[in-house]
Amino acid sequence: MAGEGGAYRLRCSLVGHGQDVRGLTRGLFPQGGFVSVSRDRTARLWAPDGLNRGFTEMHCMSGHSNFVSCVCIIPPSDLYPRGLIATGGNDHNICIFTVDNPAPLYILKGHKNTVCSLSSGKFGTLLSGSWDTTAKVWLNDRCMMTLQGHTAAIWAVKILPEQGLMLTGSADKTIKLWKAGRCERTFTGHEDCVRGLAILSEIEFLSCANDASVRRWQISGECLQVYYGHTNYIYSISVFPQCKDFVTTGEDRSLRIWKQGECAQTIRLPAQSVWCCCVLDNGDIVVGASDGIIRVFTESSERTASAEEIQAFENELSQASIDPKTGDLGDINADDLPGREHLKDPGTRDGQTRLIKDNGKVEAYQWSVSEGRWIKIGDVVGSSGATQQTSGKVLFEGKEYDYVFTIDVNESGPSYKLPYNITDDPWLTAYNFLQKNDLNPMFLDQVANFIMDNTKGQTLLSTSAQFSDPFTGAGRYVPGSSSGSSTIPAADPFTGAGRYVPGSASNAVAPVGGVDPYTGRGAYQSAAAKVENIYFPKKDAVTFDQANPTQILGKLKELNGSATEEHKLTEDDLIILEKLLSATCNTSAETPTAQQLQTLWRAVNWPEDIVFPALDILRLSVRHPTVNENFCSEKDHVQFIILLLKFLNPKGKQANQLLALRALCNCFVSQAGQKLMMEQRDEIMTQAIETKSGNNKNIHIALATLTLNYAVCLHKVNNIEGKAQCLSVISTVMEVIQDLEAIFRLLVALGTLISDDTNAVQLAKSLGVDSQIKKYASVSEPAKVKECCRFVLNLL
Repeated sequence: MAGEGGAYRLRCSLVGHGQDVRGLTRGLFPQGGFVSVSRDRTARLWAPDGLNRGFTEMHCMSGHSNFVSCVCIIPPSDLYPRGLIATGGNDHNICIFTVDNPAPLYILKGHKNTVCSLSSGKFGTLLSGSWDTTAKVWLNDRCMMTLQGHTAAIWAVKILPEQGLMLTGSADKTIKLWKAGRCERTFTGHEDCVRGLAILSEIEFLSCANDASVRRWQISGECLQVYYGHTNYIYSISVFPQCKDFVTTGEDRSLRIWKQGECAQTIRLPAQSVWCCCVLDNGDIVVGASDGIIRVFTESSERTASAEEIQAFENELSQASIDPKTGDLGDINADDLPGREHLKDPGTRDGQTRLIKDNGKVEAYQWSVSEGRWIKIGDVVGSSGATQQTSGKVLFEGKEYDYVFTIDVNESGPSYKLPYNITDDPWLTAYNFLQKNDLNPMFLDQVANFIMDNTKGQTLLSTSAQFSDPFTGAGRYVPGSSSGSSTIPAADPFTGAGRYVPGSASNAVAPVGGVDPYTGRGAYQSAAAKVENIYFPKKDAVTFDQANPTQILGKLKELNGSATEEHKLTEDDLIILEKLLSATCNTSAETPTAQQLQTLWRAVNWPEDIVFPALDILRLSVRHPTVNENFCSEKDHVQFIILLLKFLNPKGKQANQLLALRALCNCFVSQAGQKLMMEQRDEIMTQAIETKSGNNKNIHIALATLTLNYAVCLHKVNNIEGKAQCLSVISTVMEVIQDLEAIFRLLVALGTLISDDTNAVQLAKSLGVDSQIKKYASVSEPAKVKECCRFVLNLL
């Protein structure tokens, strides 16, 4: 699109917004239109008018109580065939609009600070980035997962074409690549806050930053190229359709057009901050700036503005005042500058700037290759009268403020930074500043008056719209929140009759003895009508029941011999544990006693190298309702979970990892255990997934079983955040494990999670799980893997 070789010229200037235009995106409807958002708290939908040159404002959308910072389009769906518009604001919210209604369809709450970047993916997913240092993945009106890992504000987010891959760029100077909600790679190279991202292909992307550079990266981690041209912060970057050329805008008052890796054209604007840009399908470029005006530039002669409009734009540009402090024009010494005759010599490249002195005034000119002339881009003003721009360009701790003051409380002590926006309440800001820096509250009046004097009482709109944060972080997984603790009817895993074989080594959920219950193994399609899905949704937990009490006790006695005095068990203790084992392995009708459980607790706290037989007794006993109630009830569950999680450390002994995972799986047999496992889900899953890195197939089977047991519970309570975490675990674990029994259990878990839940199906697709599992549809042995996989693919 950008390759036609012509120069870009003004197509039109659009007045509508009352303040800085902070975000732009091309629209899907109406064709050829776009959406803009502004500090004036509105979003506006623009459609091309019939005259081929201009645009008409179709409608103005309001829903934010503070500045609107970013916008993106959510692609069409059956429900919304024209797509949706998403906007993010300084009120911490995301508003979702239809294309024909000025009020939001719904509002997404969950971020704890400004939402400054949005990107949409397939199947209705939305990715948001915020100054609260997190990114969130949303599906329809729910937060699915939170991406945590950056140490400062996230300024840019993009969903990559390959499903499940996402990018975030941050004020911590890094870019992170996420797969199924987990950070896969961190890209370092930028020397300042990363402000924008743009996708070139499935494997390449661009980033721009406050270090005035653009970088081209491969998703494998390599930086392929660095582009220099801007002289100040670069705020936004946008790619031309069907090619690798791109455009950038920044704090040096310019829009730059890059072709074949070179800056082919520089267009100056009569505004200091050129905040945003987007490229339309026809290759025209839309830019938004701090003067509140949207300007469209085109290569097409049919769409170019009239000579009068272009002249008016140049006049406006020539009257702009350029502050030398921004460094856009290099170091300026007015005494050394040549006069007007300097403009007789042609420039050497497009966008080259030249300063001249005319009647004591310094003027800046820029060379236009296409027109073969110098165009005046403004007067350079001295620094004496320059005031702080109110465009919120001062960065403090990675966030944007209108002002950042330096406060000296006393001459000998340190100075403190005080960030302030003109929409803030000066007294509240002063109070928070004193609290944060542990300063004497008697300075309150002084600091508040200092703020008011130095901002000359500037305020934007009324301060009554101060936004207090009403959130409880609904998007986070909150262990113990009501969604997890609903009471689930206790599942009894021993009534699966032919389905599981408690004595078999791997406890397969398979049809007994690997017998294939299906007809028409090869000709799947013709038999599909007859084949019954016996795999999912799974209703009961899968447990690890295989036991050899004699061997376990023998090992315990042997290791007890080598234990230190403080850990050694007495003969009586060993008899007590033997009784517990027979009580819980159904060989006697006795109920386990408190004394037996205390002895077991002492044994499981043995040193790591000898604890495994005790862990095995715990694994078997926790299936007994009495033991389950004892360890998982409100009273003792904290130490119990801490103990088991300690053994999941991937650097620890594999035997302990295996038995701790199996014990966690067995906790699901009773209601107390299920409640505890659901309350602690986030912590347990986060720790358990680390055991995937080893190559022990029994550990992988246990990890897959734990995920399956979570899927069984989540299917009953329909907690979408929990399902999102499980889907992320399934996707991550599938990548590394080979064992087909473990794969089978993950497939059953996946089928159980997405059964009867369209949101979960959409989420699984957006994570790319369908392409991950396709290969298992052709596994010949065991047949259950292929069959279960095909049932899952039918749902996806």
